[in-house]
Amino acid sequence: MDNKTLRWAIVAIVSVTTIAAVPSADAQGTGRAVVVTNGPQTDPGDVSPAWSARRNVIESKNYDRLLETDSAFRQARIRKECGPINDRQLHASCVASFNQGR
Repeated sequence: MDNKTLRWAIVAIVSVTTIAAVPSADAQGTGRAVVVTNGPQTDPGDVSPAWSARRNVIESKNYDRLLETDSAFRQARIRKECGPINDRQLHASCVASFNQGR
């Protein structure tokens, strides 16, 4: 890379950094920082090629049905989701959330 190209690359990086650091007009004077991101991020395992909204709805209904009808499944989910919670009130709230709709 020659010096001219390197200088232009540095100018571009500084310009982008400066633009991202300038708060938007809506946030000026509010004292709040504005975070500029490049949008939602996903990992390859987050969305498989076989994923579909229809399949998600079917699996969600199956999960809800299992919670209602299979006590072993329900207890396993309570242990997995509520078990790590150390705060007594939060733990009780988590367990109670499994009783909603019953």
